[in-house]
Amino acid sequence: MHEIALRFAHIQERLRAAALRADRRLEDVQVLAATKWRSANQINAAIQAGVRCIGENRVQEALPKFSALLPVQKHFIGHLQSNKAKAVVELFDCIQSVDSLKLAQLLDRHAGSVGKRLPILLGVNVAGEAAKSGVSPDQAIPLARQIVALEHVQVRGLMAMPPYTEDPEAVRPHFRTVKALYDELAALPGVEAKCLSMGTSQDFEVAVEEGATLVR
Repeated sequence: MHEIALRFAHIQERLRAAALRADRRLEDVQVLAATKWRSANQINAAIQAGVRCIGENRVQEALPKFSALLPVQKHFIGHLQSNKAKAVVELFDCIQSVDSLKLAQLLDRHAGSVGKRLPILLGVNVAGEAAKSGVSPDQAIPLARQIVALEHVQVRGLMAMPPYTEDPEAVRPHFRTVKALYDELAALPGVEAKCLSMGTSQDFEVAVEEGATLVR
């Protein structure tokens, strides 16, 4: 078995155990494979192993790779510059890092020009870190209420990256904050909440226990 397939199988077992601890099903949680600096061959090996969703954070890196990939859902997970918005709309199936009405309006315009209704996640800076983009937790719902009026973007959920720590338990309160915010978002008219993206390699099991539906 290919090394990538072995690693993915191990991650799936850890996910299954975390889901069971939270009385959830493995099917309720999807893995997003972050593919920065990975070749098309490596990404295709992951897809063949069962990965159904990939994430790129650089448009210029995605462009030469995407045409060589097997069918897979593509998420943009980086900070989006306005001059890259058109390319991102054309290349990706979901944008995980929307944090302003201005950006949402720009994406809406480009999505409309290609006849697309683009799923987006609101990026939340849950700990108010200066080095990270994202809307503050108290502004996420007001922002969502503004964005739902747009015709060509669809709010599907939230994305959050808590502060890095070697102790996964230290970020559990942040995950709980984001999950409560997600539940509030899901109740808004015009929102089709389907994705709570939180948790990465060092803390994804805690994220699953706290309600994540997509982990990196």
